[in-house]
Amino acid sequence: MRQVQGATHSFVRPTPVAAPRLLAWSDAMGEVLGIGRDEALPLLAGNTVPEGWQPYAMCYGGHQFGNWAGQLGDGRAINLGEFAGRDGGRWEVQLKGAGPTPYSRSADGRAVLRSSLREFLCSEAMHHLGVPTTRALSLVTTGEAVTRDMFYDGHPQDEPGAIVCRVAPSFLRMGHYELPAVRGDKALLRQLLDYTLQAHWAHGDSGIDPAAPDAAALWFADVVRRTAALMVHWMRVGFVHGVMNTDNLSVHGLTIDYGPYGWLEPYDAAWTPNTTDLPGRRYCFGNQPAVAQWNLSRLGSALATLDGDAAPFQQALDAYAGQYQDHFRAAFADKLGLREVDAVDGLLQALFDLMQRAEVDYTLFFRQFADVPVEAAADDDALIGPLRSAWYAPELLRGDLLAAWAAWLRRWAAVAMPDASARRARMQAANPLYVPRNYLAQLAIDAAEQGDAGPLARLQRVLETPYTAQDGCEDLAAKRPEWARQKPGCSTLSCSS
Repeated sequence: MRQVQGATHSFVRPTPVAAPRLLAWSDAMGEVLGIGRDEALPLLAGNTVPEGWQPYAMCYGGHQFGNWAGQLGDGRAINLGEFAGRDGGRWEVQLKGAGPTPYSRSADGRAVLRSSLREFLCSEAMHHLGVPTTRALSLVTTGEAVTRDMFYDGHPQDEPGAIVCRVAPSFLRMGHYELPAVRGDKALLRQLLDYTLQAHWAHGDSGIDPAAPDAAALWFADVVRRTAALMVHWMRVGFVHGVMNTDNLSVHGLTIDYGPYGWLEPYDAAWTPNTTDLPGRRYCFGNQPAVAQWNLSRLGSALATLDGDAAPFQQALDAYAGQYQDHFRAAFADKLGLREVDAVDGLLQALFDLMQRAEVDYTLFFRQFADVPVEAAADDDALIGPLRSAWYAPELLRGDLLAAWAAWLRRWAAVAMPDASARRARMQAANPLYVPRNYLAQLAIDAAEQGDAGPLARLQRVLETPYTAQDGCEDLAAKRPEWARQKPGCSTLSCSS
């Protein structure tokens, strides 16, 4: 464990484990990579490395909770290499929890089953929700115990160890570019930027010429656009990342590093799933777009050190708010089934204010909204009826609150698509029925720790078609039960994994 100067990565081999067992697998990702589940276990456990391969861990820094943290790096993630996918894509394959690296600091480089299962489950679920994300290929239990203090309260326990194999075009983060900039290593920063452009941005839709004098600014503008679009995806499905440090944001505009994430259940713009974030709620649901913009400002400042001209980077950053708003309005026009995008402006803040007044389940409210009848706009009961089961305390839906909701729904009905069938189809395509709620993931974790992978397999299967109702799966679309309100893992989590 050391400070690594003048390099973007260090070669390191995974540490073998005692008794690996394949717990979960993504058929779709295996097909893309051309990897079969039966023969892959030794590789995915880190027990074998094919001849000629050079696994490596990456060196990067980052701002954590707004403060510069210096060198961080892959403390337990090891890249096995790059695959030419059958889809024509370029994929990096990485083992998370595969043992110590030069960036592990005082840690053991391992990961526990609960965090690994959550990452495997959520990254694949996000893909099927249409949210840009890193992917997961496999989840392997190691047969070894890992000691963790889950809430940093002086009560460490042994937990089952696991390794998740995750996949992405690259795992480059904003913090990759910050570290050499802060260290004044312009040569390394330039080399990293040139590699980024040549390997990932010289072809395809972006088409940035790495030799162009304004290539860095053009690339940064593209990262800004991708990040703005990603934030809208998070907001539309109610996802809360929980730890949006600059080392946890991908320059590809992908959701990366599924740690103490959560899904908005009762709507609360100030909710954060991360216990470490509770004092200031920096990374709460409502702050995510602004935090992403702040993180982008750190990346832009790092790139500006190359030639000292910050103006083009500031110009690209200034476009973020407009890009975010354009994506946001379009996404919520779909979620609300509106005739015109402009109608969002007069409805959405009032809707969120109403949702904040009582515990309304974010996912179920928008899903059930498709059943609200426009033609019965004068009938309060007909308007509110399809939505009642989204309330955690439906008895509160009376008096002034009921009247306020009915008034808002009439305003919505005046600008909604009049064709009920077309409106319902559009809204259901925009509003998922199934998301990987924390309590569902915890039930799968509890079962897996007892050797039963069935609940995980069932949940994974249902989450592959999150916008389509599936027979016999009503329990996976239910509101969070009362027993899960304060249960560890079901309401809040820590960074411990």
